[in-house]
Amino acid sequence: MQFPLAQRSPVAIRRVHAVVNPASGGVAPGAAETLAALFAEHGLDHSISELTPETTEDAARAAVDAAPDLVVVLGGDGTTRLIAEICGPDGPLVAPLCGGTMNKLGRALYGPLPWREALSEILERGVPRWLPGGEVEGRGFYCGAMLGSLALFAPAREAIRAHDLRRAWRRAVIAARRAFLSRLSYEIEGQVGQATAISLLCPTVSRAAGEDAEALRAGMIEPPEADTEAGAGVRLATNLMGDWRDDPANTIACVRGRAWARAPMPVMLDGEFFRFGREVEIAFRPRAFRALAAPDAA
Repeated sequence: MQFPLAQRSPVAIRRVHAVVNPASGGVAPGAAETLAALFAEHGLDHSISELTPETTEDAARAAVDAAPDLVVVLGGDGTTRLIAEICGPDGPLVAPLCGGTMNKLGRALYGPLPWREALSEILERGVPRWLPGGEVEGRGFYCGAMLGSLALFAPAREAIRAHDLRRAWRRAVIAARRAFLSRLSYEIEGQVGQATAISLLCPTVSRAAGEDAEALRAGMIEPPEADTEAGAGVRLATNLMGDWRDDPANTIACVRGRAWARAPMPVMLDGEFFRFGREVEIAFRPRAFRALAAPDAA
């Protein structure tokens, strides 16, 4: 993976704050203790916060406000999204370890290494790198976004993660019924049209990033004409339950754009559900935040 605007100068890490999300799919019991032992082994001044649904944002802000040299995130892409947005371009370095189910960002930075090995490597030889991102109506994302009624499948995905298949089925059925009741209009880089949904991918995770690493990849999503609404809903739901951030077949480079609809717009940002107003602005962020990457990730 080629990272734009790579920063190759070494960095001194002395103070670390780790944020652990036990609800993420890849965080085993005792993860906080393992992190503490690893930081102590490297002689680092460290603090560790474990997130709960009630304290997630407050704990994340407190971790960043403590001004460590590095914020280590052990969770999924949604947890990383929150930390990266709070840090922004002027905050501490971020290390998004693979503690969730997809972890597109962590895998791009550290490859297939288990998180303990990846953390040891970057604490010893890590290199700071600027990572790009995108925003929808001012809210950041760093892997991908989904605009439109297909984002209503997000609660079903969360139910599957929680192994609540009955709730997942109910949510998926409701989302499939609503998925084709409304459409989005869009204006992106001079192209104007309508679509069932719009997918936005950041260069870090997009397979098409080599074509244009300085823009988002925007894909307009439509079900095949031969599909019934129910059949298309099932197929789209299946894709969303897997990895909804896979590149659509046809995408265009997007630096700025906008989308609008007749009703408030459901949106997924790095797998997290949001609901915005009837019109949203889309923008590419070339320097969204700084990550501590593996030395061979450039």
